[in-house]
Amino acid sequence: MTTLNPIFVRQIKELGIEENYRLADTLTGTAPSVSIRFNKRKNKCADSELVTSEAVPWLSDSGFYLDERPAFTFIPQMHQGLFYVQDASSMFIAHVIKQLVSPGNPVKYLDACAAPGGKTTAAIDALPDGSLITANEYDFRRASILAENVIKWGYPGTIVSRGDTRKFRKLRDEFDIIAADVPCSGEGMFRKDEEAVNQWSPNLVNECAERQKEIIDNIWHSLRAGGYFIYSTCTFNRQENEDMVNHILAEYDAQSVEIIINPDWGIVKSPLLPEGVFGYRFIPGRIRGEGLFMAVFKKEGEYTLKKEKESKKKVKTKSDAICTEVANRIVNPGNYELIGTKEKITAFPVAYSNDLKRLAQHLDIIHYGIPLATVKGKDFIPEQALACSTEINRKSFPSIDVNRDSALQYLRREAITLQEGTPKGYVLITYCNIPLGFVKNIGNRANNLYPEQWRILKKI
Repeated sequence: MTTLNPIFVRQIKELGIEENYRLADTLTGTAPSVSIRFNKRKNKCADSELVTSEAVPWLSDSGFYLDERPAFTFIPQMHQGLFYVQDASSMFIAHVIKQLVSPGNPVKYLDACAAPGGKTTAAIDALPDGSLITANEYDFRRASILAENVIKWGYPGTIVSRGDTRKFRKLRDEFDIIAADVPCSGEGMFRKDEEAVNQWSPNLVNECAERQKEIIDNIWHSLRAGGYFIYSTCTFNRQENEDMVNHILAEYDAQSVEIIINPDWGIVKSPLLPEGVFGYRFIPGRIRGEGLFMAVFKKEGEYTLKKEKESKKKVKTKSDAICTEVANRIVNPGNYELIGTKEKITAFPVAYSNDLKRLAQHLDIIHYGIPLATVKGKDFIPEQALACSTEINRKSFPSIDVNRDSALQYLRREAITLQEGTPKGYVLITYCNIPLGFVKNIGNRANNLYPEQWRILKKI
């Protein structure tokens, strides 16, 4: 049985929120819930072993609870980007974003502390089509996981960067919405993570609060006037939540924003904030999910759209003939600029070409747009990101639909047997008629092109 630090127990009771008196018993005596969120831009697979019980109240169109936790690793649809395993509380970010944007009006969005990608992919689904999403992660290893999850989700207007948020200090008035799910003391994860329980201390809370202030200061000036800042933690204490809200209002030109919620959902409007200032607490036992705090701010002032200067720096591109050959691998290629290097050809939304160039001057970008092909001599090897993309032109490749066992073989990067008569060359492998990845059929065998670093290592 989990034993909580007595100082933590005392502090959450001292907050004076009624539900917190029972929180310690909930954290030590109950199991966490299991929930998933479906990708709204991809079709669901009818041959699914996922058994959903009820909808997540604040995301009823795509978030669902499961009564049992299956072995997600061995469900091909997760690797196809058809769903994401995410705590229900964290899905609230989508509900918030929907109240901040107008349908049909794309925005530029930054997720400043994005790994592993749950809130980023939720934001992608909540934002208007045509929006540009930049997702940043400080830790290099976690940034690779973030890029993988963003690629699998398949939305073309994405940029993934890695590094300290200090890099954003030079990008002023860049984003319409910035979200920061800041590193915190992790009290909200106590039911899921024994290490979070063991490492908790008052000193950790203090250290996290100082780091949170630094992150906010690094990114605030990247938010345009009239834009929105979404602040969140997965912790319960006042220092990292309500005190941080008051800090933001005192130090920056910010206004608190109220989010409309249904009282039946069980979300607590924080009583620890002054009248007219809003923060939202998710308390296990009151809601079916883990601990979360979220607050939204609007940056004061009016933004004057600046006329973009055309970049004098020309993008390296391949010849027109090569570009035409590769461009037919996506639908509506006219909406994209083809960016070519010696090793790779990538499609990126034309509308944001200047944004990509500007961000690349300051950020360490590890993924952008739709990587279409790796170039090897005269050969153009299709990228896994193309198979994952919602923009893939299925007609540009022969395809073979495989059963579940073969799909798992493919995801382990093992050899799979193709049907007799399958054309030689690059073949799109599908499961439930939804793209899974590519192989190169050379006649007597098919070379599996699934990324080595993504392959399934576990055995059933």
